[in-house]
Amino acid sequence: MRRGRAPAFLLGGGAALLLSLLWMPTLLPVASRLLLLPRALLSMASGSPPAQPSSASGSAYVPGSVSAAFVTCPNEKVAKEIARAVVEKRLAACVNLVPQITSIYEWKGKIEEDSEVLMMIKTQSSLVPALTDFVRSVHPYEVAEVIALPVQQGNSPYLQWVRQVTESVPDSSATPLG
Repeated sequence: MRRGRAPAFLLGGGAALLLSLLWMPTLLPVASRLLLLPRALLSMASGSPPAQPSSASGSAYVPGSVSAAFVTCPNEKVAKEIARAVVEKRLAACVNLVPQITSIYEWKGKIEEDSEVLMMIKTQSSLVPALTDFVRSVHPYEVAEVIALPVQQGNSPYLQWVRQVTESVPDSSATPLG
């Protein structure tokens, strides 16, 4: 093998491209089109993450700042009472009731099966402890299920609405559950 310079295709990525552009005029029209690609596409090609939208306007969603909490109830009457109370107290922006779920679980050494209503509660993540305390204080179960999962992404206007509705929590004396 002849010693000397390696052909351009044996050089590392950027150097090979640069030499190819300098020595092969037929690639210039292609290279000039590359300059028109969106910045995000170019950053994906380079392996770096695309730039995030500016949050200067305060409109960018912060991943995990909203949570979806799940609570099971013995029936629709209890679920509606709790749902209405958490929305009135601004501990939640919205509660969806999913009727007729079947729960199978172990309780005090026995396998149990019950028909329940599932509440899906949308709230600010910072309100989950207060939401949990409230649900525990009014729920008929000995051990109420309250689990919350942070929302990483979604419809930004909806997530902003959830935060806006739950922004100011009124006095805790508002409408006790009866």
